[in-house]
Amino acid sequence: MSAKLINVTELLVDEIQQTPEEYRPLLLGIVRSFREGVTRLSAEDSFRQGWGDVVNNHVRPVDDLWQRLDA
Repeated sequence: MSAKLINVTELLVDEIQQTPEEYRPLLLGIVRSFREGVTRLSAEDSFRQGWGDVVNNHVRPVDDLWQRLDA
C-alpha cells in the first residue's frame, strides 16, 4: 500500500472518530452510496449483464413493474 493511500485512510478514520456517534450510521450510508456509485459497471459490462438477464428470461413485464410502483 502506498504512503499516500495510508495517509488518506488515516485521515478518513480521524474524521469518523470526530463524528458524533449518533451520526455515524448516516455517515456509513453516505460512504456506502459513494462506493457503490464509483464502482458501477462500465456501460459495456452493464449491457452484457442486462443482455444475459434477457437471454436467461430473468425479466418481468413492464405492466407488473408499474403495478408494484402504484401499490
